[in-house]
Amino acid sequence: MENSHIKNLALLLLATLFISTSGVLGKYIALPAEVIIWFRGSFGALFIYLFCRFKKVDLKIKSKKDISSFLVSGFFLAAHWVSYFYALKLSNVALGMLSMYTFPVMTALLEPFFSKQKLNGIHVLLGILVLIGVYILVPNFSLENDEAKGILLGVFSALCYALRNLTTKKHVKNYNGSMIMLYQLIIVATLLLPVLFLSDVSNIQSQLPLLVLIALLTTAIGHTMIVNSLQHFSVATASIISSVQPIFGIIIAFLFVNEIPSVNTYIGGSLILLTVVIESIRSKK
Repeated sequence: MENSHIKNLALLLLATLFISTSGVLGKYIALPAEVIIWFRGSFGALFIYLFCRFKKVDLKIKSKKDISSFLVSGFFLAAHWVSYFYALKLSNVALGMLSMYTFPVMTALLEPFFSKQKLNGIHVLLGILVLIGVYILVPNFSLENDEAKGILLGVFSALCYALRNLTTKKHVKNYNGSMIMLYQLIIVATLLLPVLFLSDVSNIQSQLPLLVLIALLTTAIGHTMIVNSLQHFSVATASIISSVQPIFGIIIAFLFVNEIPSVNTYIGGSLILLTVVIESIRSKK
């Protein structure tokens, strides 16, 4: 049992590392956010479909009620990604990622409305610790600057992400994680199809390698692993543990694009990392 928990925890953290690449890629791919997300959804769906065919995963949806739920979760995923990428472009990798990580608070508060699970005071306290970390990160808040707008979009993205995870959770026992992700990506690509006709995509060829990378590593592999982790953790637990994602993202941004974090970033990020350590230990019990 202990080895199984460690394995599941390690896979969740690895998935979080893969998803962390979205910060740098979302910030520096030279295309509008909604165009990036369309390619991310389309390419990601193709990769996962090929994987499902190879593994002979059953792609049949079992009921009409599930179709509605898949549509809702796909909508929330699209809203989460677009608002998150705008948050990255308006601010920077650290601010965009950390503001989005208010979602564990929202998840902990909303989960009792989606399941029989009672509100856990520990989750609320850990979520508040995350919020304090974000506050320390951005002590001077003004609606007149792009960084503040980026933070607000990051918080909105967090709400959409929490709702997507909560609407997805009930399906993980009945459907393969790759199959769930495939349908959500198809919905994302369908919803955003009009942007191809409304946006400038003249430089698409030069950005293609990065689009393939974000679709394969960040989306097809990383997000599918996150969905699979919901078989072993509650949504709130998985959310809080994956709060290490901004730390990974900031390190990646420093290594690859020389984006140097401020002192506040270190302090706020450390508080967020602390919640990950506490929940990792607590979830084992």
